[in-house]
Amino acid sequence: MLPVVALVGRPNVGKSTLFNRLTRTRDALVADFPGLTRDRKYGQAQLGENEFIVIDTGGIDGTEEGVETKMAEQSLAAIEEADVVLFLVDGRAGLTVADEAIANHLRKIEKPAFLVVNKVDGIDADAASAEFWQLGVENMYHIAAAHGRGVTALLDRALDPFFEHLSETEGEIEDLTMFEDAEDEKIDYTEEEAEAEYKRLQDQPIKLAIIGRPNVGKSTLTNRILGEERVVVYDMPGTTRDSIYIPMERDGREYVLIDTAGVRRRKRINETVEKFSVVQTLKAIEDANVVLVVIDARENISDQDLSLLGFALNAGRSIVLAVNKWDGLDTDVKEQVKKELDRRLGFVDFARIHFISALHGTGVGHLFESVQEAYKSATTRVGTSVLTRIMKMATEDHQPPMVRGRRVKLKYAHAGGYNPPIVVVHGNLVNELPDSYKRYLMNYYRRSLEIMGTPIRINFQSSDNPFEGKTSKMTLSQERKRKRLMTMMKGRPKK
Repeated sequence: MLPVVALVGRPNVGKSTLFNRLTRTRDALVADFPGLTRDRKYGQAQLGENEFIVIDTGGIDGTEEGVETKMAEQSLAAIEEADVVLFLVDGRAGLTVADEAIANHLRKIEKPAFLVVNKVDGIDADAASAEFWQLGVENMYHIAAAHGRGVTALLDRALDPFFEHLSETEGEIEDLTMFEDAEDEKIDYTEEEAEAEYKRLQDQPIKLAIIGRPNVGKSTLTNRILGEERVVVYDMPGTTRDSIYIPMERDGREYVLIDTAGVRRRKRINETVEKFSVVQTLKAIEDANVVLVVIDARENISDQDLSLLGFALNAGRSIVLAVNKWDGLDTDVKEQVKKELDRRLGFVDFARIHFISALHGTGVGHLFESVQEAYKSATTRVGTSVLTRIMKMATEDHQPPMVRGRRVKLKYAHAGGYNPPIVVVHGNLVNELPDSYKRYLMNYYRRSLEIMGTPIRINFQSSDNPFEGKTSKMTLSQERKRKRLMTMMKGRPKK
């Protein structure tokens, strides 16, 4: 499971700056859930090869009453969800009453807490942080979140119980660049690694996560799929952050159902209020192969729906859409809903849409046809020759553009991974390809391979000239020919 890091502190101490620096490794994969999460922001970040979830709690007022109110509304909830708490203070502004109030609360919890003195660039960090020792938080670190200094060392220490310790040689140079330039980093996928991943995926059950905002019918759908007698058997105890993993079999195929709503006992099935945990949902998406997104047909598509779809898409998960509570709607309303889906969900047009009634079971059985189709599309092995041939066909139909007077040349392609399917394209000047041509190539692969239900990713790698900067070694015959030519040139009379 991904560890969760909460950023806590009063306003303007640099929490958002640190949050944005961390989540930039995943293109600012951020979801705002106003009202539901009390203005907390959730994002995914990466430290080396390890991923974790970050929560930005927003600011806490300086008055004692304000501190208590805000702490109860958002920071307490964030701390409850977190595995590690980073308590940020302003090294330039010094110690405040709000800092003391937050520290008093953190001392009462049984979770790792780190005091982070921010904005120490250009000043004496030790002198600036001296007064903060009276807060009684043992672990103190100095950082400059705006420039990334000290961030790696802080996270390395804070996440050490969850990750293998990073190399000590990385140092401050990586602090400055690891979060800023991560999106430009190229991963060197090999066919052998892709083959190993393919075999691993064939040997495991399909992990299916059912996600959606509160009260769209996730619990009802889960119970409909499993049957209520199974619900009691698998009603496992757990915290509000723990999804329930339920093994099941359907049509001879093994599945693991990841229930983010929490499976209820029979006496509680009719509850109308679900506890919604963003952390729980993010972890379920990360761990799943296929994500079943449940949408309420009787409500407009909300920003929360789009945020959840965005998380699933950025995680590279296969997606199936279930529009629930479809029964009872008149024809005109159904047409309006379909138009709204087309208008707002164009960015996941590869996903199958099912109109269902979880309560009555209408259309539920067909969901698994699309789940299997999506998983097959995400994990089907495709050889280098096929991928290269499709690439050649695409370039023949529509040539790559000219770059600085030279045409981009695509040479060959091979599989770089599965779930989602990754195609690695090698060529010259590929880093100069415009986004429009990249989208064209991606859609060409999707149509040619009949990929449905899963995003597809294309990584471009430049093929460097192996002879660039090298002098070729002449053969003996070439050396003799060169000597004869030089002799002839010397023997010619000067004009």
